[in-house]
Amino acid sequence: MTNEQKELVKGTVPVLKEHGVALTTYFYNRMLTQNPELKNVFNSANQHTGAQPTALALSVLAYAEHIDNPSVLAYAVNRIANKHVSLDIRPEHYAIVGKHLLASIREVLGEAASPALIDAWAEAYGQLAEIMIGAEAGLYSNSVAKEGGWSGWRPFVVKQKVKESQEITSFYLYPSDEGHVAAFLPGQYITVRLFVPELHVFQPRQYSISCAPNGRYYRISVKREHGHPDRPEGYVSNLLHEQIQEGTVIEVSPPSGDFVLDLDDTNPVVFISGGVGLTPFMSMLEYMTGSGKNRPVTWIHGCRGYEVHAFRDTVKELGSKHGTMSVHTFYDKMENNTEDNYYEGYVDLCRIKDAIVPDAAYYICGPGVFIKKHFAYLCAQGIDPQAIHFEEFGPAVLVM
Repeated sequence: MTNEQKELVKGTVPVLKEHGVALTTYFYNRMLTQNPELKNVFNSANQHTGAQPTALALSVLAYAEHIDNPSVLAYAVNRIANKHVSLDIRPEHYAIVGKHLLASIREVLGEAASPALIDAWAEAYGQLAEIMIGAEAGLYSNSVAKEGGWSGWRPFVVKQKVKESQEITSFYLYPSDEGHVAAFLPGQYITVRLFVPELHVFQPRQYSISCAPNGRYYRISVKREHGHPDRPEGYVSNLLHEQIQEGTVIEVSPPSGDFVLDLDDTNPVVFISGGVGLTPFMSMLEYMTGSGKNRPVTWIHGCRGYEVHAFRDTVKELGSKHGTMSVHTFYDKMENNTEDNYYEGYVDLCRIKDAIVPDAAYYICGPGVFIKKHFAYLCAQGIDPQAIHFEEFGPAVLVM
């Protein structure tokens, strides 16, 4: 890109800050109307709620702001590349996206979209596409190179279906070809793709792997999403709970994700989870317990109550084997629980200040507002932001 083109791209930053979501919403509507086959790739619920357009708007804004030095976005690029690989996004998709993105800029901005500005954004997008394609190529290559690894979609059999709470059920997935399954880092996720009759398309959903690596199967633990006025009920989660039975074959993509346990760290670790956000920590805890990694663990969990608290007894059992673990549980409403370290109300780190230690690694998983609250509290207590890792389920819209 020339310096003049970079200046033109940076000049759109104020517009992106004010109208970025409107632009990306228009873009998705345009692309999915003209390329309906891509409805099999994108999460329809995230389109409905606006989460996906918001995430894209934030990414485009960040790229425009750092067009002089895109390398500072390496963390975000890696996270997005992992998500793209989990969805089987390929280089040829970037041409389609680029076509509709440039057309959307032209159509939304109208006369303000000069030919020079469109050319500048074409160069900028081409540069970004090269960065993403390169990052994704490395991830695809690494996935295939593993024993039991693969690329794209692979059929798996649901051999066990276990109810973990009133809302969460675990699915034990074994490859239908009876081969090995690729190793993964504790905390990573896999993507499940099911055909949704109501939408007449396939829908992919990412679910954290909730077991330690074992070479034979993956376990996912899925919350049934009932829906509310702001979000429709979960198409895929409801299909899994209602229609997918033991013996059913489903499509799965390889493990992905960068929210992972540092296997070499020996410092204390603190898990902070909300609701179904506990699933990646089950994988981490099982790994540490099974591999003899006796670094001290503190697990702080919050959910609505006893009936929806998944893995409650399993965590206790693993904790007793681990030997250096403490658990603090917050229920929105207590149900005559007299055990120690149970609290009524939302997770409040102020009530367990002794659990916050300066040399620990912190992992937070749950809704966006949950993550923001606890990230801010930890920073206010002097915890290094680099020691705080978080996973936001759904499109990444948090900027911290």
